[in-house]
Amino acid sequence: MTIFKKSEEKKSEEKLPIAAIEDLRKVIASAQMPSHVQQIADKELEMLSKMSPATAEYTIGLTYIEYLVSLPWSKKTEDNLDIEGAKKILDERHYALNSIKERILEHLAVKILVANRKPRILVVDDEEIVRKNLEHILKREDYIVITAESGVEAVEKLDATDFDVIITDLKMKKVNGIGVLEKAKSKYPDTQIIMITGYATVDSAIEAIKKGAFHYISKPFELDEVRSTVKLAIEKKLSVISTKGSILCFAGPPGTGKTSLGRSIADALGRKFARISLGGMKDEAEIRGHRRTYAGAMPGRIIEEIRRVGVANPVFMLDELDKIGQDFKGDSASALLEVLDPEQNHSFVDHYLDVPFDLSSVMFIVTANIADNIQEALRDRMEVIEFSGYTEDEKIKIALQHIVPKQVLEQGLSDCPPEFTAESISRVIQEYTREAGIRNLERQIATICRKIATEFVRHKEAIRNIKVTPELVERYLGPRKYYFEVADEKNRIGIATGLVWTNTGGDIIFVEAARMKGNRELILTGSLGNVMRESAQAALSYLRSNASSFNIPEDFFNNHDVHIHVPAGAIPKDGPSAGATIAIALISLLTKRPARRDVAVSGELTLSGRLLPVGGIKEKMLAARRAGVKIVILPLKNRVDIENIPEDVKKGLEVNFADRVEEIVDMVLLLNDSSTSIGIKSAYKSNNPDRYIMQLKYPSCNRDENLY
Repeated sequence: MTIFKKSEEKKSEEKLPIAAIEDLRKVIASAQMPSHVQQIADKELEMLSKMSPATAEYTIGLTYIEYLVSLPWSKKTEDNLDIEGAKKILDERHYALNSIKERILEHLAVKILVANRKPRILVVDDEEIVRKNLEHILKREDYIVITAESGVEAVEKLDATDFDVIITDLKMKKVNGIGVLEKAKSKYPDTQIIMITGYATVDSAIEAIKKGAFHYISKPFELDEVRSTVKLAIEKKLSVISTKGSILCFAGPPGTGKTSLGRSIADALGRKFARISLGGMKDEAEIRGHRRTYAGAMPGRIIEEIRRVGVANPVFMLDELDKIGQDFKGDSASALLEVLDPEQNHSFVDHYLDVPFDLSSVMFIVTANIADNIQEALRDRMEVIEFSGYTEDEKIKIALQHIVPKQVLEQGLSDCPPEFTAESISRVIQEYTREAGIRNLERQIATICRKIATEFVRHKEAIRNIKVTPELVERYLGPRKYYFEVADEKNRIGIATGLVWTNTGGDIIFVEAARMKGNRELILTGSLGNVMRESAQAALSYLRSNASSFNIPEDFFNNHDVHIHVPAGAIPKDGPSAGATIAIALISLLTKRPARRDVAVSGELTLSGRLLPVGGIKEKMLAARRAGVKIVILPLKNRVDIENIPEDVKKGLEVNFADRVEEIVDMVLLLNDSSTSIGIKSAYKSNNPDRYIMQLKYPSCNRDENLY
């Protein structure tokens, strides 16, 4: 018995001292937490005061309280509402990307208009003296005030327009204050309602709050109380307006500036910047946190990053969303639905916190290489902004304005910076890189700067003012790595040039077709996906059913095999864009007419020979320019995409459109001694002189016209 009493006394002595409890209570009170969160913290503190510090629950409870206190529940940075200043920051740090910059400035312009507009307030009361008093004090606060002497009149005004705040009496004839509240909330959910009544009861107050009232004031009221309550209601309404719909998705090839643009947006808005990478994330707890049931429990990455930056409204970047994983631990992408939904994220519940945290003030920016790989429900909650590759002219300017100064500084060449010419940068782009972005370009420029730095260190007498010319580029980087595939190749039978879209932007492909003796088999190689295999089968079926239209023997498939190959064989390929290219390669093979390598085709082919539109047109045009293509042929319905592409992207390219595959045969295939022009033959038959003249533009026309 004595031993038991001593043990009890020891445990009592190990309880948290009263002074420490009071200190924690003061910290909780000064943390400016929402009232419901503060109540939970106080309850945890009471439980903590009754525990021994030696228990595991004590450590868990203390850590939880400290975490609640450390979160920025009400700390926010003021947005920089200088639209010209924001534009200057974006232009200085990023060349081109005009559509993306314009979208950011639109977001800022909306915030400026919302912040500067006068709030509209509707005062509803059947007592004239009350209406006039409220109207008088609110107009002095520079609000637009409209009055209504009954609930019926208030409902009529709500049908005509909306209001930021409604101050309404509770007891009125026909339509009372609750009726006005229900009408306003049903039509304008974000409108804040303040109830004022001389018949205040606990039950009526509870009913009003349950139905969505912002506040409940009893008559007679204090003017200062009305002013402060209206001010809080307006702030809540404006915060909802200004933050909704600010979830952007930057989708595009690697190296096009998606992540760095996010940092620039934060600087332009005057906000803190937070970023997490989602690539390979498989555990749902990374987003939602762990349950607070053991000592090692931690909150999710979303809440942890907000705690780290110390404000509730940062620019938050979720990188590589299309590479998020999924396994038995949960679906991380689905866990993000609550985070990225403007209708839900005002009350995001992390498992560790177990209380709602308002994420509606956060500006979320999501990045992905392929937006289509994002879960459909998640993609529906964001505005997708496509990043395309850069043109060569844009890359040169980016290199001279941004990359070269950065690498000169990082490689220690600030005292004697080398001078890069536009010609040298162009040579690096054409012969040493092949990409939609600028990441490899930066690596090559960094290599040149390191070579120069090495020369300075090893040879003290080396010339310091170096001008990097195209000749020096080859000396520093070695022999060229890439060639213009199209420009350097000859026209061949059975090989057609196509344009495709890949994860890294646009690219060209060569479709090769061969025929040999066999058993009517279609052989497909080149790591082709299901869609591309079906396109090849459709192209072959179309030619078999329309062989006579192309002067092809109808029994060409009897006792033969047809082999279609798309190099490089180790790279997986899929998509509908190669359907028309496969058909042209087969027609070239079967008619013995060489296909022009400088004419590239892109389009989906149907069994009836129609060309259907495809995507990624800008990226494909850039790929055509890089490869030395002269003529691009696209489906007719892609004309609108070409019209929206800047002129510098189309520079040096002739773009033609076709609705059917037979219309492009003479644009792509050259004539041999025994062939007849399909296009000119059909133009004569249809007495279509306009089409005949169009056919004369191409060197594949009949030799009698002396055109090659």
